[in-house]
Amino acid sequence: MNTLDFPRKSLPSPKEILVRAFPGINQWEIQELLQSGQVQTYPAGTVLTHEGKVESKFYILLEGRVNVTKTINNIEQRHLKELEAGDFFGEMALIHNAPRAATVTAVEPVTVMEIDREDFERVLRHSSSVAIAMVREISTRLRENDEMAIEDLRIRTSELAQAYQKLAEQELARREFLSNIAHQLRTPLMAAGGFLQLIQNGLITPDKLPGTLQAVARNIAQITALVNDILFLQEMDLILPKFQPVRIQEIVQNVVEAFQEKAAAHLVTLQVESEPDLPAVSGDPKTLERALSALVDNAIKFSPNGGPVTIRVQKDPNTVIISVSDHGIGIEKERLPHIFDRFYHLEQSGEHLFSGLGLGLAITQQVIKQHNGQLTVESEPGKGSTFSIHLKAIKVVF
Repeated sequence: MNTLDFPRKSLPSPKEILVRAFPGINQWEIQELLQSGQVQTYPAGTVLTHEGKVESKFYILLEGRVNVTKTINNIEQRHLKELEAGDFFGEMALIHNAPRAATVTAVEPVTVMEIDREDFERVLRHSSSVAIAMVREISTRLRENDEMAIEDLRIRTSELAQAYQKLAEQELARREFLSNIAHQLRTPLMAAGGFLQLIQNGLITPDKLPGTLQAVARNIAQITALVNDILFLQEMDLILPKFQPVRIQEIVQNVVEAFQEKAAAHLVTLQVESEPDLPAVSGDPKTLERALSALVDNAIKFSPNGGPVTIRVQKDPNTVIISVSDHGIGIEKERLPHIFDRFYHLEQSGEHLFSGLGLGLAITQQVIKQHNGQLTVESEPGKGSTFSIHLKAIKVVF
């Protein structure tokens, strides 16, 4: 005999399966079920019962295997068990018109005996052994359903608690954000208004007038910058910029020139390290410049003791990476998940106080998302931070 010609395992007859499914069933009851049922064969992948649907067939598995699955928490498809020849399912549909509690799918070609509700009810009225087996199985299934329902409820309760906690945190952050806006607007407004009132009342001597006007202009510029940041974030949600090939080197150069004076005032040195022959990226020059400006502004702001801020531009085969590194206060690990939130604001770190709303990182994050890029951060408290913008490179000839 060929070693591949194994003898096939003999399958139980429908009669033997019925005896196993319903212990104590007599010959008359077996004949009744056999005459009432219809034997059908289905290919692998066939769904025999559909969770949530009202169906009226009871199945006895004669050959093959099926999977029983149930949807948990409206998302997770959980495997409950695997049934094989001699098992039965779908009995709950024969008791009342409730939807199926689970989905049964053929794992391989299967042969089943199907019994409709009307035919089954007729057999059940005359068969005590079938009724006892059904009661036993239904009790087991109900207990399993109760356990799954309790687990589902526990998961939902936990998710609801987490959602409520997150909502409460967001509401608190929103209130603090609005309060901070009011403070950030009120302070320069009052300062500018006070200086203008002194000028109007003639209380400013001519030699002090230029300095006073500069103070007024500085406070108005602060108000304008704050309002522009808020409006910019709102506009970005509504207006998508038109993309074009962009040279990152030009963006970096513009940002460095714009922040040289501010960096010098904070004893910060701006350094640029750029690889040659950088590819272009597809984007909007204005918003990309604003995104990089926010990172450089933050690097200067959070370097209270001065030091170098390095803007590094490099490439890999498909990406242009612009990173901004400082040696400032750094960011604690627990703060990292929140720093890109619109309502997040760091007001104090150690002995250092910081003004502003902290919208810069939210702006940068939104810009980079619109460019289908990625914004990453590495930071260590007391040693500084590195923020990196990853943008897809394109092949273009300028």
